[in-house]
Amino acid sequence: METITQWTEIPNFEDEEEEAQFWLTHDLDGRLMNNSLHKPDSRESTTITLRFDPRMLARIKRIARGRYLNYQSMMKQWLSERLENEQQP
Repeated sequence: METITQWTEIPNFEDEEEEAQFWLTHDLDGRLMNNSLHKPDSRESTTITLRFDPRMLARIKRIARGRYLNYQSMMKQWLSERLENEQQP
């Protein structure tokens, strides 16, 4: 079994059969896989301030409580869902 130590050693395959044959005789070096793991960056989250009408915020909190969620997490989920919908053709 030949061990792949660099990503550039993996060829472009014409089809799945060719790829399957390649992986029967090749394996990835564990260090290559460990180096490719995502390492979170503390800058991935940014704090912002939003002003809400108190009644609207109370409604949002009530909905969140009814779903056993933190209201801020629920709002982030709503925004994420809306962004996905906006990006669809």
